[in-house]
This record gives sequence, C-alpha cells and structure tokens, in this order.
Amino acid sequence: MQITDHVYSTHVAEDPNTYGAMHPGGTQIYFVGDPAESMVMIDSGEPYRHWRYQILEYWQELGSPTIDAILITHGHGDHIGGLDRLQEAFGCAVRCHPKLSPRLQHILGGDSVEALSAREIIATGGGANLRPLFTPGHEEDHVCYFLRPDRVLFSGDNLLGNSSSSVRNLKQYMNSLSRMAKTRPVVVCPGHGNTIMRGEHRIQLQIAHRQGREDQVLAAVGGGAATVDEIVSAVYPRNLRKSLRDAAGRNVRTHLEKLREEGRVTEREATYILAG
Repeated sequence: MQITDHVYSTHVAEDPNTYGAMHPGGTQIYFVGDPAESMVMIDSGEPYRHWRYQILEYWQELGSPTIDAILITHGHGDHIGGLDRLQEAFGCAVRCHPKLSPRLQHILGGDSVEALSAREIIATGGGANLRPLFTPGHEEDHVCYFLRPDRVLFSGDNLLGNSSSSVRNLKQYMNSLSRMAKTRPVVVCPGHGNTIMRGEHRIQLQIAHRQGREDQVLAAVGGGAATVDEIVSAVYPRNLRKSLRDAAGRNVRTHLEKLREEGRVTEREATYILAG
C-alpha cells in the first residue's frame, strides 16, 4: 500500500486471540524512498517465517529496490525479529539508537550495525531524507523518524494507531511527545495499528490525555488515596473490568514515578510486621 509519495507499507494482520491482542490493528512494516532508486525499511517485525516471507514478497512487488538500511525504532522483539535474515537478504546496514547498537551488533556480528547520530540526515532514493529523533519513554532506546518532504512521522511505539502505548518512563515520554509534535506531521505512521491522519492533532490529543490523567492522580492523592489500588479506584470507572485493573495500576505507577521525580509527591518506605 502506498501512503504518500515516498512511503509504502505492508500490513501484517495478527491474531487477536493470541499475542496479537497487544497490537490492535496489526503491524505495519514501512519502505521509504523511491522504488526505482533506493529505499530504507523501518523495523523488521516479529521473528516468524511468514512475516519474513510477506516482507520479502512486498519488497519484490516494489521491484526489489536497493535497500540502503534497515532503521530500527527500538529493541523490542516485535521490532527486531527476523532482523538477521532480512539484513542478510538486503545486504544493508542496520541503523539504531546508540544504546541498542551493542546488542544488535552481538546478534548480527560483522560490522553491519551503525549507531545513529541525533543530528544526522538519512538520505535515500527520491530525495526522501529522514531525520532521526531520539524519543525515549516507551523504551530508553526509542527513535522516531521524520520524513520532511512528505511531512510524515514514523512513531514506532510512542504513538499507536488503534490503542495506547505502554510507557516505561512517563517524564521522558511526555518530553518526547512534545518533540514529536514540533515536527508538525501531517501523517503519523505507527508501528502498530492504522495510519494516523491529522498527525499533529493526534499527538496533541495524547499529550492532553496523559496530562488529564496526571491531574486526576494528583487529585486522588490530595483527596487521601495513598496506594496504587486506592488511586485506581478513585481515577478509573467503578465498572472497570477486572482484566484491565492491572494495566490501570501500571499506568498509575508510571504517573506516580513521574510525579516523584518532579518532587510533587513523596513515597514512604513500606513497613513490616511479623505474620501471625
């Protein structure tokens, strides 16, 4: 599927009854550039044979263009699976965050892995130059890529098409969302889910949503809620499904950690007594 002048995608459907439940809307693997000249590929998906076959078949449909590099958004297994075989098939470099570089070097061997520089421009066919943006939050080695000619932002897992992203460090994540918004993308191409039109607007909605949740957490703590479970009960609907309560608790913890880092809440050490 062609998304813009320089952006092409193959969509991999995932079984919603198994691991695909984590990725509503499936996964997209992107090829960027000019099929008549050269392209780059963004991420390599899961380490399954049928994924690799689909990616290679789509590359052949594009005319088997020269692949200058495989650009990695972050080191989770569903973004670097099959990387060794795809890199071998394309005979290209692999570009990634400097923190991820040693791990990928160990996986691939040789000298095919090249760490990104925050200020470099990645050139590919058709003048489709990409700028890497170091955007930690979902993971510390996360990188987005901005394609200025098409006003497209490849958001990895920092912004998803059909669901909310999990966050490791919320303070970093909020800073990264602000940096992503400054590119003013027209289109956001996420790692999972549907392509996002009105990209800048969607990023601003995510910022507002996270800020609104933070305000609710602060209000709950100010109202006397002192544990994660108490805050979940104060912030989320009373009819929240049991299966979603653990995820809500994780979300609250990320907010509390951010607020603790900022000195807006304090955490008391746990105390212990003898059982029985």
